[in-house]
Amino acid sequence: MNESTKTNLMGMTREELAGFFVAHGEKPFRAVQVLKWIHQRGITDFAAMTDLTKGLRAWLSEQAEVRAPEIVMTQAARDGTHKWLLRLDDGNGIETVFIPEEGRGTLCVSSQVGCALDCSFCSTARQGFNRNLTAAEIIGQLHAARGHLQPEEGQSRVVSNVVLMGMGEPLLNFEPVVAAMSLMLEDNAYGLSKRRVTLSTAGVVPALDRLRETGLQVALALSLHAPNDALRDQLVPLNRKYPIADVLAACRRYVGNGGHHSRVTVEYVLLDGINDSQAQARELAALLRDVPCKVNLIPFNPFPESRYRRSSVAAIDRFRDILVQAGYTTITRRPRGDDIDAACGQLVGRVEDRSRRELRFARQDSPSGAASP
Repeated sequence: MNESTKTNLMGMTREELAGFFVAHGEKPFRAVQVLKWIHQRGITDFAAMTDLTKGLRAWLSEQAEVRAPEIVMTQAARDGTHKWLLRLDDGNGIETVFIPEEGRGTLCVSSQVGCALDCSFCSTARQGFNRNLTAAEIIGQLHAARGHLQPEEGQSRVVSNVVLMGMGEPLLNFEPVVAAMSLMLEDNAYGLSKRRVTLSTAGVVPALDRLRETGLQVALALSLHAPNDALRDQLVPLNRKYPIADVLAACRRYVGNGGHHSRVTVEYVLLDGINDSQAQARELAALLRDVPCKVNLIPFNPFPESRYRRSSVAAIDRFRDILVQAGYTTITRRPRGDDIDAACGQLVGRVEDRSRRELRFARQDSPSGAASP
C-alpha cells in the first residue's frame, strides 16, 4: 500500500486546485498552468513544468504529487479493443476498456472497486464490492489510457468519448464522479464536449436529481433491462427501492432541464427467454412513450457460472423491429472485446470483496448448496 503523505493533484478540479495554491500563498492562475501540464501534456514531474517558478516547482515536489493508478496488464482483442487492469494503492484492481471505432474512440471507465449493486446478469456484480474510487482514480484511468494510446495521422486525440459504464454504479460515488467529469469537460484539462461524456446509471433517483442540479449536463444512459417492476426487481434489485416509474420521472426531469441533451439512452440487455419476447418489446414501447429516448439493445455477454443465455439473432431483430415500428430510434450494440472479457457486463478487475457476495454466489453455484472449498 502507498503510504505517501503528499497531496495528490491528479483528481483536483480547477477550483480545488486554485484553492490549494491560494492556501499556500500562490496565485490562483497556477491552477490552470498545472492542469494543462497534467491533463493536456501528460506531465507528472513538477520539475518539467517549466512555466512555474523554480521555487514553486521545488515546493510542489516536496508537498505534492501527480499519481494515477498503475497499468499492470494490457489485453488487445481481435477487433482492436484494449482492456487494462489498473492496480490501486490498496492492492485492489479495476478494469478500463478502450473501444476504437471509425471517427471516434470511446473509453469505458470504472467508478467503484466492484459494484455496490447486485444485478443478476452482470459479471462485475459477482465479485462483490470493496469501496468507491477517488476522483484521482477515476480521471487517472483517462490519463493512463491517453498515455498508452497514440493518435493516428490526422487525429487530434485518441479518446474522443468517455462513458462511465465500467465497474460500479457512478451515482453511488457522487462527489468523486462529478469531480472527474468536471475535469473531462474542463477546457484546460481534457476539453471533451458534454455530448461526449456519458454517465450510465441503474437509477439512483436522489443522486440523479443532484446531478441535474450540478449543471454538468452530461449525456445520460439508463440501465433498464426490463419492461415492468416485477421482472426488474429480479434483474436489477435496486428497482425495489427506486421503481421504474420513479426512475423514468427522474430521467424526464434530467432531460427536461433545458440542458444540452434532449434524450436518454435506454440500455436493455437481452436475455434469452427472460426479457426478449415480442410481448415484452411492446410493453417496453408503451412504457417509454412519455420519455424522450433512444434504445440500445445489448446482446448478453456470457461469463462463467452465469445462468443466462444470449438471445438469438432472430429474437433480437424481432424485438428491435417492434420498437422501431413504435417510433423509437433503436440500435443493436455489437459486442466488442468479448474475446478478452471486455464487453458490457464482463469487467471484473481484482476486488477484495467486503460485501461477502462472492461467498453467497459460491453457495448458490455449489451442487450441495454449501460454499465451495
